[in-house]
Amino acid sequence: MPAAHPTAKLRILLADDDEFMQQATIIMLQSLGHTGVAVDDGAKALACLAQRSFDIVLLDIMMPEMDGLACLAAIRQAEQLSGRHQRIIMLTGHAEPSDAQRLKKRGADGYIAKPLNISKLAAELSRVVGHKN
Repeated sequence: MPAAHPTAKLRILLADDDEFMQQATIIMLQSLGHTGVAVDDGAKALACLAQRSFDIVLLDIMMPEMDGLACLAAIRQAEQLSGRHQRIIMLTGHAEPSDAQRLKKRGADGYIAKPLNISKLAAELSRVVGHKN
């Protein structure tokens, strides 16, 4: 378990179709002092974002219905009208060395390869929250 985490309490939306990953990630977020809400696809993530405000969205790349990349594109397109920036960290179980750069070009603020662990999650949350967008 990592030492005390410098990031303030965050409200986090997790979109991942794997129920075990949802549960494990929410437990990690809670242990870091954050709150999390989980949905199982990108369309549900968009609906949730329309209802509530979140500090960060964790988006799995591969999901049924609407995948993480389509959801990321929809969020970034909506920002063109709102002028607001939603911080988004992409998650993937099929990591490639070029993923981080490719996802950044598509508008992602961060990237974590699965399997998640609490140290990687804490570090990326801190890094992304530290960015001024």
